[in-house]
Amino acid sequence: VQLQASGGGTVQAGGSLRLSCAATETSERIVMIGNLMWYRQASGNQRELVASVDVGGTTTYADSVKGRFTISRDTAKKMGYLQMNSLRPEDTAVYSCSLEVLAGSTWSYARGQGTQVTVSS
Repeated sequence: VQLQASGGGTVQAGGSLRLSCAATETSERIVMIGNLMWYRQASGNQRELVASVDVGGTTTYADSVKGRFTISRDTAKKMGYLQMNSLRPEDTAVYSCSLEVLAGSTWSYARGQGTQVTVSS
């Protein structure tokens, strides 16, 4: 399973972006997806968990993004999303996703390369 985050770019403060996380099959068919997490890592900082959603639909958010970011999944399309509104310069980072997938008969977490988000003041 390969995972790719996309949708990043450069926006002004107050703007919005929608990130997508797409899972593609390699050697085994993806039967279903499970938990989804979005992370970000700003230059010089450690990676932090921004948001997560579990198979039951329960979401969690970092305090810094609550009320501004919304995480979601589309199980039919095997994709995840992160809607980011009211962006701030401190949201600038490389955003990546981690998605739990059932491929064949095995559950595992797939991780992919991130997408750069730059918020200008």
